[in-house]
Amino acid sequence: MRVIKVAIADDHKIFRKGVILSLRTFTNIKFVQEAENGQELIEGLAKSEPDVILMDLRMPQKDGIESTKYIAKQFPHIHIVVLTMFEDERFVSHLMEIGANGYLLKSADPSEIRRAIMEVAEKGYYLNNFVNRILLKKSHSKQKVVPSLSSEITLTERERDVIKYICMEFTAQEIAQKMEVSPRTVEAIKDRLMEKFGTKNTAGLVFYAVKNNLID
Repeated sequence: MRVIKVAIADDHKIFRKGVILSLRTFTNIKFVQEAENGQELIEGLAKSEPDVILMDLRMPQKDGIESTKYIAKQFPHIHIVVLTMFEDERFVSHLMEIGANGYLLKSADPSEIRRAIMEVAEKGYYLNNFVNRILLKKSHSKQKVVPSLSSEITLTERERDVIKYICMEFTAQEIAQKMEVSPRTVEAIKDRLMEKFGTKNTAGLVFYAVKNNLID
């Protein structure tokens, strides 16, 4: 089984150590970096080379929002799971739109943190009930603001199929089998969709699709 390398950024040492300790029984997760703030995290990424980052939001020097935005742009292959006490839906929306791959509250059980790490590493995103409720609320909100570009975006049948299967949590390999195309073709379609929607990753693509009612 593949070992997933994880970094954690949080300014509370006790919390960092607690998370690491709670996940030590999962042998396929290896912590390769700890950081007290976003700046320290970013400076160590080239050396630690994590697959997934557990990111707090409120930190000194460089907070989790700034760090997520920077890492999503400069290290797009690294997946970010926000791990915070902030339940405000505005934080969820903003973080998912600027590049986070998942959003967890610090009250989450170790089993859910582990599941989030595994899913973002495999599929590129993790949407739990908390995030899904916010997505559902936004998709039905009468005050929802849909970007003006959405009216100009046209999707092919194949692009709609890819979005549908991604939102159903199928991997690129599984989607390729269902559509009878190569995984490379699926990835190319996904990249084209992210460019059309202006999203940073698969999580942002799912978030946009649900928020703008692009799937049934």
